[in-house]
Amino acid sequence: MEYLQFSLWFTVIHIFAYLIAGAIDFRLAKRFYGGKQRDLDFLRDMAAPDESRRVMPLLVPSQILRGLLMSVVLYPILGALGDLSFGLRFAFFAGLMFVYADFASAIPFSNTIEGFVYMKRPYMKKELFWIIQLEAVMYSLMFGAAVAWFLF
Repeated sequence: MEYLQFSLWFTVIHIFAYLIAGAIDFRLAKRFYGGKQRDLDFLRDMAAPDESRRVMPLLVPSQILRGLLMSVVLYPILGALGDLSFGLRFAFFAGLMFVYADFASAIPFSNTIEGFVYMKRPYMKKELFWIIQLEAVMYSLMFGAAVAWFLF
């Protein structure tokens, strides 16, 4: 039961941090995600109603799946994480999300190491890097603080 509760609350915290950071980022980077001249033209155009309608029903279910999967892989170390101080748990979870789930992930995107290696120059704009990185930092800090505080 302890594991199920952990996964439930981990997922809830993930979804809220993801939606808050994403909403802030979307306001700052709307031109990257929508319109004919968007920089991220390989993503669905969020200004196009037909493409936006496809994204919306999948948004929360996809994040539920992500949250559950991320929580399950932590089961073997839950006891050790519970023994850490709040500061160390915060650093662990914020760092885990920023480094593993974002910056050092194996996904080529404009704010990852893999993106730097594999993406074409038009997708590697400094402004785009910093705006997307801001979202990753906001998410990681919110998520790390909430998990460290509420789950242990």
